[in-house]
Amino acid sequence: MDSPRAELVPNAMRARRLHVDTYQEPVVYMREDCAVCRSEGFAAQARVQIDFAGRRVVATLNVVHGDWLAVGDAGLSESAWGALLPTEGATLIVSQAPALDSLSHVRAKIYGHRLGPDALAAVIADVASGRYSDIHLAAFITACAGDRLDVDETIALTKAMIGVGERLDWGRERVVDKHCVGGLPGNRTTLLVVPIVAACGLVMPKTSSRAITSPAGTADTMEVLAPVELATPAVRRVVERTGGCIVWGGSVGLSPADDILIRVERPLDLDSEGQLVASVLSKKAAAGSTHVLVDLPVGPTAKVRSIEAGRALGRRLVAVGTAIGLKVALRFTDGLQPVGRGIGPALEARDVLAVLRGTPDAPQDLRERALRLAADILEFGGAAQSGHGPALAEQVLADGRAWTRFQAICEAQGGMRAIPAAAHRHVITAARAGQVGAVDNRLLARAAKLAGAPRAPAAGVEVHVRIGETVRVGQPLFTLHAQAPGELDYAQRFVASRPPIFAISEAA
Repeated sequence: MDSPRAELVPNAMRARRLHVDTYQEPVVYMREDCAVCRSEGFAAQARVQIDFAGRRVVATLNVVHGDWLAVGDAGLSESAWGALLPTEGATLIVSQAPALDSLSHVRAKIYGHRLGPDALAAVIADVASGRYSDIHLAAFITACAGDRLDVDETIALTKAMIGVGERLDWGRERVVDKHCVGGLPGNRTTLLVVPIVAACGLVMPKTSSRAITSPAGTADTMEVLAPVELATPAVRRVVERTGGCIVWGGSVGLSPADDILIRVERPLDLDSEGQLVASVLSKKAAAGSTHVLVDLPVGPTAKVRSIEAGRALGRRLVAVGTAIGLKVALRFTDGLQPVGRGIGPALEARDVLAVLRGTPDAPQDLRERALRLAADILEFGGAAQSGHGPALAEQVLADGRAWTRFQAICEAQGGMRAIPAAAHRHVITAARAGQVGAVDNRLLARAAKLAGAPRAPAAGVEVHVRIGETVRVGQPLFTLHAQAPGELDYAQRFVASRPPIFAISEAA
């Protein structure tokens, strides 16, 4: 029933749930001839403030021409409805959004000016409070892309991102964490490192991101195996019980501005070095970490293309970490080809379980990479003396303690799940005989994304060969996995239209 109060209160409108997914951006739909639109002079793309029962959201206005929405109705997107939680037909108060003064700093950055700590703090405060539209967010992200943030700006941005969210304190002198800068498909070592390290008595509360530009983030892969959207009290219980966790950082309110920026970075497919550093280290500091190991895969089609670029990024990570009170260590790793066989949440989860269980067909490259990183953390965190980390990590994985601890973490997070399988598959074979000389990681990741990953958990790519192997004509190189035939066809056409993803030399 319509609320009569909506006709009596100035700027009042009736709530209508439209069940429209606007990719987490709050959007409101209003008739062009409604009284509030006319009185306030609202136009399409205006930012409007909506209040209901003590809750408030700033939304982007879409103007409706037609009769499918009644005059006086405010149609809310799913994001806006979730923020306000009204009942159908409830009275909403709609008004002009407050002036967004921090946009002047974004404009200054667009024109090449440096931003000081106060300017960046103002921008991030408005971002975290939801006052920036996706257009504003895209402008800020683009203005900072590439090398447009220097070290001092990166430090200021990191501190601003920490300052607008919750910060955990575990009451320990050393709390360890790791992060991979990405760009290497299938590199899902975190799900192995956390149980190894936790089984050795260190505390490792791992908050992870969902995919930004990749076919799967750590949170996407872990979600195949166990729930990852845990509130802060639940995260504390998991860590207190098991010594570690693997959860989605967006669910615990740590550096919340980062999750908002990531939401827009994903469709833009943009990575900024300064924003990457601020994103990573703000989350680590907010999660209560004290010692962080950063994995930097280096390769011509990885995110870090050369060792020189890796060292430059490493210097910035260490400098910013020091400025915010973190000890940061670096590990440069091989970024020439995918790690493991699976690319995509379910396929990567299958690889992880094979390594934890010690099955004969477990991907050895994933196993060795995870052991090397775990050994670094064990020594960095004081659980092993210098030089003794590799033996300890190997022992804990081999004797089943890591597998037992991983099961305990999954159970504490809500219970282990069965891994889904894709309904549709297509094998890509070698067009010529010879030796595999190179792999284009970017094209392989793009094919996995077009097949549906990570949105469709079982979608992705299964890799069958590695650099240095000799192949024959018609031998399978990789298999596309998809949950819908249309996505399989899309990925298949993409692969056919591009240069070979696996470079094969002439047969000897």
